[in-house]
Amino acid sequence: MKILFDFLPIALFFGMFKYAEGHKDWAASTATDWLGFMVSGGIVGPAEAPVLLATVVVIVATFAQILWLKARGKKVDTMLWVSLALVTALGGATIYFHSESFIKWKPTVLYWVMGGALAVGQLVFKKNGIQSLMGAQMNLPEPIWRKVNYSWMGFFLVMGFVNIWVAYNFSTDAWVNFKLFGGLGLMFVFVLAQAVFLNKHIKT
Repeated sequence: MKILFDFLPIALFFGMFKYAEGHKDWAASTATDWLGFMVSGGIVGPAEAPVLLATVVVIVATFAQILWLKARGKKVDTMLWVSLALVTALGGATIYFHSESFIKWKPTVLYWVMGGALAVGQLVFKKNGIQSLMGAQMNLPEPIWRKVNYSWMGFFLVMGFVNIWVAYNFSTDAWVNFKLFGGLGLMFVFVLAQAVFLNKHIKT
């Protein structure tokens, strides 16, 4: 459920982009009316309007996630705050400069921040971030926890490179598809592989 919650802004980004792609004249006029005061030149064309509108949606959705968690008295994960900062900064640049390049970097930067946080915790502070998150749910030998932690570091590193590779070698439409289905699919496969691996080592 948490993974689905985390992917909600991406799903909304996908939905808005696909709708705007199919209604480019509406997208251009709406983006100009809503975002004209924020963009360089004040006019948004039909080519860039879909990604700009989708960017606004993902920024609002991320804000809404935090407000919803706060309203329910729940803790907001550090990475959600980082995601909000990145999507606001890079999304704002995308809107102002009419350039999708900025928002395309957001997943990569977030992946690398998460992987970097795990690496710093393990190598500098001798603290296993994955064990801290999952230790209450399962009992594993210390060497296995280290392997799990390193595997997540590697996964985030690779995902960052894959996102940029797709972004710069395929169309924006293909990147948007990958952002939702590819990212979620690869995460599911990785988590499933982790579950199979961990099942062999869980202490009873």
